[in-house]
Amino acid sequence: MTLNALVLALAAIALLGVTILVVRDRGRAELVLFVVAGIAAVSALVLVLHRLVPAVLTAAPADLAVSFAGLGLMLNLAVMQLAAERAETRHSLLRSIAIGLCGLLGALVSAAAIFGLSGTNSAVGASLGLVLMLLILVIRRLDLSLLAASAVSVAAVAGTAIVLTFLFEQSSGPLLLRLVPDLGVETKAALERLLADTRWFGAGAGTFSALGRIYQSESGAALAAPSAASSIFAGMGWIGLLAATAASILAVVRLFFGALRRGRDSFFPAAAASCVVFVLIQGFAGPGLLHPAAILCLSVIMGLGLSQSVSQSSR
Repeated sequence: MTLNALVLALAAIALLGVTILVVRDRGRAELVLFVVAGIAAVSALVLVLHRLVPAVLTAAPADLAVSFAGLGLMLNLAVMQLAAERAETRHSLLRSIAIGLCGLLGALVSAAAIFGLSGTNSAVGASLGLVLMLLILVIRRLDLSLLAASAVSVAAVAGTAIVLTFLFEQSSGPLLLRLVPDLGVETKAALERLLADTRWFGAGAGTFSALGRIYQSESGAALAAPSAASSIFAGMGWIGLLAATAASILAVVRLFFGALRRGRDSFFPAAAASCVVFVLIQGFAGPGLLHPAAILCLSVIMGLGLSQSVSQSSR
C-alpha cells in the first residue's frame, strides 16, 4: 500500500513538472485550461444529473464529483476572465464571446453542484477560493498601491481565519473529524480511537484501508477514510499532515504574488491559487481528493499556475 502511494505521489510530481514545461507557451496553456475546465465541469454536471436521475452517479463517487465541481468553478471563471482579456486585445470578438459563454456555462453547472448539492463546508471552501480570485482581480484592475494591497490582503486573511475558526468550533471531537459529514456514533468512535493511536509518523502512507479493518466499527464494518486530511494523518502522522498543509499554503502565497505580477494573464495563477484554497478546506471535509483522478488533475492545475505565474518576457 505504501509503495502504491509512493508511485502515485511520484506520478503526480512528474505530471506537475511536465505541465510546467509544456505550458510555458501561452497557446498551450490556454488549451490545457480549456481541457481541465471542461473535464471538471462535466464531472459537476454528473453530480447535478444525479439529483434528477439517481442512477447516473452509480459509476462515479459523489465525493469525487464534489471535488471536481469546486475545481471546475475556479477554472471556468478563469476561462471567462481569459475571454474578457482577449476581447480587449487583438483577438476576435466573436471567438472571445464563444469562449466566455462556454466558461459561463461551466461555472454555472459547477456552482449549482458545489453550492446546491454538496455540504456546507465544501461550499465555504469554494467561496474562499472565489474571494481569492476576486481579491487578485480587484488589486490588479484598480492598480492598488503596495500599502492598499497589503491592507486588503491582511483583511482577507483575517476574515478567512475567522470563518475557519467558526467552522471548526461548530462541532466537538478530534480536529480532523469536525468538518466531515455525520458519520454515526459507532463509526465516529472507531475513528476517534484510530486517530488517538496514530503516532507522529503514522502507520505508513496509504495504509488507512488496512487500519480501517483493524479499527472497525461495532457492527463489523471496515472504516473508510472520512476525509483526505484524516487519511494523510493516519498514514504519515502529524509530520505528513503539517508538511502537506505548509506546502499548500506556500503554493498559495507563491501563486498569489505571481498573479499580481503576471498582468493580463493573471487568471492562470489566480485560478490555481483558488483551487489550492478550495482543496485545503475540502481536504478536511471529504475524501474526494484521495482519488487518483483528483490528484492528477490538481497536479496539472498547479503546473499550469506555476508556469504561467512568470511572464514570458522575463524568461
